[in-house]
This record gives sequence, structure tokens and C-alpha cells, in this order.
Amino acid sequence: MEKLKILLNGANGKMGQEVTECISKINDVEIIAGFDLEDKGLYPFPVYNKLEDIQILPNVIIDFSIPVATLNILQFAKDKKIPIVIATTGLNDEQLNIVKQTSTAIPIFQSGNMSFDIFLMQKVLELVSPYLKGTDIEIIESHHNRKIDAPSGTALMLGDSINKACGNTFDYNLNRLNERKKRESNEIGFSSIRGGNIVGEHTVKFIGQNDTFEITHKAYSRQLFVEGAVRAARFLVNQSAGLYNMNDMI
Repeated sequence: MEKLKILLNGANGKMGQEVTECISKINDVEIIAGFDLEDKGLYPFPVYNKLEDIQILPNVIIDFSIPVATLNILQFAKDKKIPIVIATTGLNDEQLNIVKQTSTAIPIFQSGNMSFDIFLMQKVLELVSPYLKGTDIEIIESHHNRKIDAPSGTALMLGDSINKACGNTFDYNLNRLNERKKRESNEIGFSSIRGGNIVGEHTVKFIGQNDTFEITHKAYSRQLFVEGAVRAARFLVNQSAGLYNMNDMI
């Protein structure tokens, strides 16, 4: 059986190392090369820092990096007609628009979270939110002290699921320090915690006058994100050009 060949963008990062370790235990997938600022000699495969030096092309690219690095590898993927799984978070609206435009030329899988359980959490929120839209909705997310973006891409995904299910009637409050006033009834509040080595925790609170309904997801290992990315890669190589997400794959 021929293995699925992967180019790993952001190879030296925490997730890059996790991806490499996890894939080394999978029989039908292999990383043939990485891309990052330098080759630190961590892996048996080469890690390039110049895209023009990459000679052996992969079947698919997996990207766990930062937004500027994502756009860099995205252009390479477009030029070489290679499908790409984008697992990087923190992309702004302009960058997401570039991803969308590029998807007209190549298959792209993009998600703020690669966990299947987070996908299920979104579905649960879509179901219950219309019944609880009269409550005060707050989303609290916790991550390790090295995470740059806040709120997390997952927290924003969860907020979007709620908002869509309720007819897009909510505004997002990302920072209450900006103004001193009481809470608006049509807002979803976001809070971020950064510390230690927390893999990822997300809680949605529907706070009423007499009770609170909560939905929580806690990730104990980064391996679940790797498994999701590999599953997305297997799915993507059989697709035509377009922008795909967890919903399409499931």
C-alpha cells in the first residue's frame, strides 16, 4: 500500500513535533519533509527554510504554524497544485479571505479545531442555543502560556455556531476593559486564560436568572488534533478544488 506523503509546515513547533511523533506510528502516512525557519536536526526527514529547495512534492500539506507562515505555504500549495490542511488558528478576516480565494484553485481543509468532539459540541450548541438565547451567553477558553491568539479560534467557532442558530442576532464582546457599561442582552462574551501547559479547555455558559446551563470540552492530549488533521488529509486528497471543513468530512 502506497503511503500518503505529507509536507509539514511549522515542523519545529510544539504541534509540529506532536504531529511527527503521532504520524510515525501510522502505517499508511509518512512525512517526507518539513518547512520552518531552520532544520534543527530533530527529524529523519529534511526541514527546509526555502520553498524553492523542496524537490520531492507531497500528496498533501499539513499546516500547524502561524498566520504569516500559513499564507506563505498557501501560495506554494497553489503554485504546485497541492491540497492543504490548515490547522493554524488566529487568521484574521483578510487572511481567511485569501484562503477562500485560493480554494478556487486547490482543495483546502480549514478548521479552527481538528477535534471531532469539538465538532459535536458545535452541533449541540446549534441545537440548544435557540431555546436559551434569552440568557447571558459567555464563552471561556483556557490554553497554555505559549498560545498567541486570543480568544482561541475554537472559541470563535463556538460563538459562530450559537449566533448562526439564533439568526445572527448577537454581537461579540472580546474585551470589556474597553468601555465601562452594563452587559448588553444581545452579546456573547469571551474570556481567555493562559497558563502552564493547558492543551485546551472550552466552556459555554448560558446564564439565566435562576440557573446556569454549561457545556464544556477539555482536551488532555494534542494527539486528538493530530488525528483530526490526518483524517482531514486523507479526505482532502480525494476532493476537487474547494474550501472544506469538519462538517464536509463527517
